[in-house]
Amino acid sequence: MQPTDLPTEKPLATYTIRPATEGDLPSVMALLRPFIEQRKLLRRTRAETAALLPTGFVAESEGEVVGFSSVEIYSRKLAEIQCLAVKDGHQGQGLGSDLVRRCVELARQRGIMEVMAISSSEKFLHNLGFDYSLPDQKRALFYQLRTREDLYREREGTDD
Repeated sequence: MQPTDLPTEKPLATYTIRPATEGDLPSVMALLRPFIEQRKLLRRTRAETAALLPTGFVAESEGEVVGFSSVEIYSRKLAEIQCLAVKDGHQGQGLGSDLVRRCVELARQRGIMEVMAISSSEKFLHNLGFDYSLPDQKRALFYQLRTREDLYREREGTDD
């Protein structure tokens, strides 16, 4: 094999993480769309997504929003990591972990007792310090009274 035949690694992109602003809404909505279509994230209305921006963070690379996460604060006792998404091509570089850490730190600054996260990757969350409140005893279960689609149609005033 000649030196020119060796596979070359693409350099890791550099990124910055900053608090989200109202102006980020279109970019955040566009970032979340493929994850929603793949059923990796729950669909949210524009208003619901906008409500997450004041406690959210965006990751930018070369001026493009490539990551987002927010911490939804329910009470002084509980907050939840919401909408963690990192664009393809930027995953595997620690960006998602950094976004979650920023959300956890915001909750800590606001005096929140616990932050929960729902994810398909238990290992990812464990690596960030998340664990079950009562290990091997209890898990969060949900009883769905209405479908999200019905709720969104009602909120948007459509019947499609």
